[in-house]
Amino acid sequence: MRENLHRFFRAARGVGVHVSPAESIDAMRAVAQVGLSDRTILRDALLLTLAKSQDEKLALGDCFDLFFSQPEPRQDQTEAGSEETASQDPDRSPSSGSASEAGEGQPPEGLGPLAQMLLSQDRNTIAAAIASASGTASLSDIRYSTQRGIFSSRILDAMGLQRLRDDLDALTATNPALAERLRAALDALREAVRDTVSQGLALYAREEAENLRNEILRNAPLARIERRQVAEMRALIRQIARRLRERYSKPRKRQRRGHLDVRRTLRRNAAWGGVPFLTAWKRKHRDRPKIVALCDVSGSVAQVSDFFLLLIHSLHEVVDDVHSFAFSSHMIEVSEILEKKSPEEAMAEIMSKVGFGSSDYGSSLVDFEKDFMSTLTPQTTVIVLGDARSNNLDPRADILRRISERSKRLVWLNPEGRLAWGFGDSEMPRYATFCTVVRQCATAQQLERAVSDIVATYQ
Repeated sequence: MRENLHRFFRAARGVGVHVSPAESIDAMRAVAQVGLSDRTILRDALLLTLAKSQDEKLALGDCFDLFFSQPEPRQDQTEAGSEETASQDPDRSPSSGSASEAGEGQPPEGLGPLAQMLLSQDRNTIAAAIASASGTASLSDIRYSTQRGIFSSRILDAMGLQRLRDDLDALTATNPALAERLRAALDALREAVRDTVSQGLALYAREEAENLRNEILRNAPLARIERRQVAEMRALIRQIARRLRERYSKPRKRQRRGHLDVRRTLRRNAAWGGVPFLTAWKRKHRDRPKIVALCDVSGSVAQVSDFFLLLIHSLHEVVDDVHSFAFSSHMIEVSEILEKKSPEEAMAEIMSKVGFGSSDYGSSLVDFEKDFMSTLTPQTTVIVLGDARSNNLDPRADILRRISERSKRLVWLNPEGRLAWGFGDSEMPRYATFCTVVRQCATAQQLERAVSDIVATYQ
């Protein structure tokens, strides 16, 4: 049962439930207490020890039901095969039929274990043998649907298929009726093994398939995401935001403490003959992180604005001092909205106030200079997320130059490809003159790297 639980933990991770080693130990202790006889109690024990949210509880419950539902051989085929054999053999007397039926429970001697098992039609024994052979064949390593045939063959070989074939050849010559029964039972066994492999594919390949989908999605252009992929992309951006929080929100006491200051340590411990009871450390002065984010939510970037805002929302959870602004034809501050509301609620409110309009970078920069220029300090990193398309209006690059002069860095993240910069109404080459860093952020992967690099400079 311990191996089954380990496989179950692996399947649980595949459906998105994080199972740490400590949690798996707790779950195994709980199972040892409640036992295995009552499936409902076992299910509740695993859900209580592993699930940490309602979503995880639902996913884990479905995973449990699938994992512990063992496919069984279809007995109807075996019985049908037996009846068909009897009807096709008119020379067989009733007495011989009765004798055959009486001997069904005890297969002839000399047959291999698998042949005897199939002829005995003990469903529990057959199901247990399939489960054991699945472990021997390492079914938990299945990753792709194209591997179904390989793992089915491995399981059947582990159960003794080669010996069964020899038994079939021998029975065909000596007892054709019994050989026909055994063939029907083998067909039912093959179906049960295929069901077991399909179950294993659903359990163990989900994580690999999801990773493959995410990898494809991470490199897909944000502006060309299909409608059916929007929900998946939002989930992926949330994962990126969670990784940023986990990576950069943790306290780094050792890094902040610095290196040992030998001179100060010796002076401080002179009274104890230089024995270092008290230590002194060299401290590196780090500027308090301050970020100002300007996000374009106009119609030209409406497809990617949601993803930009999701990342900005994560910045508010990673960095203490963040001021966020959104603009189309005019600019408003959205810091309070992002800090007090969930990502979905915040995005909906921001887009309703200023989203989907006609972009006017010049007018928006005028608003920023007039009302929000005081938020900039020599320690501020300014992040502009937008395509720099201003509908052939005055771009007011002079204001961007003053923003750059008053801040530590000016980073521009553009969702368009570099080949499009400077064509049509794009003012990117003019704006890039005053930027410290200009990066293309057309995919989720590029966006994650850019934001990660920005936040990492403050760690």
